[in-house]
Amino acid sequence: MNEVQLIVDGSAIGNPGPGGWCCILRCGEAERVLTGGDTATTNNRMELTAAIQGLRALRGVCKVQVVTDSQYLSKGMSEYISRWKVEGWRGANGKRVLNPDLWEELLALTTGHQIQWTWVRGHTGNNEDQERADRLARAAGRQQQKRCMLRSNLNPSNVHDKEIPPSLT
Repeated sequence: MNEVQLIVDGSAIGNPGPGGWCCILRCGEAERVLTGGDTATTNNRMELTAAIQGLRALRGVCKVQVVTDSQYLSKGMSEYISRWKVEGWRGANGKRVLNPDLWEELLALTTGHQIQWTWVRGHTGNNEDQERADRLARAAGRQQQKRCMLRSNLNPSNVHDKEIPPSLT
């Protein structure tokens, strides 16, 4: 069984607003970095998306250490998710859990893998991998912000879909 370290981070500008995510997968000496984003999202959705994308990228059953600076993600997966699922995606307060679509997808992707959820304090400069994931997630969020700004500067009355450059769609 391959041992994989999966370092994840998410970011949102304005929260909610444009956001980005990053996951760094490491297996032995091999490394793969994935990033992406959304034009309208939250930091928590991007944190969950980073973990989802990282787990989607795995080939075969693995032993995975997920490293995150998000207690929302680490505690959600290690302490709360079983109860949330039984309670119909409701928390201890009886209110609907936020982002149930992503929690369900994340839970499904963990099937078969041995996963350890590791929380690290973020933004301290003590964890180089986490800092790198944070920089890449913020950069992906800035790309989404630029995309939003470009779209908002287009005047819908004089621009037709066929005239929008492919880079903006």
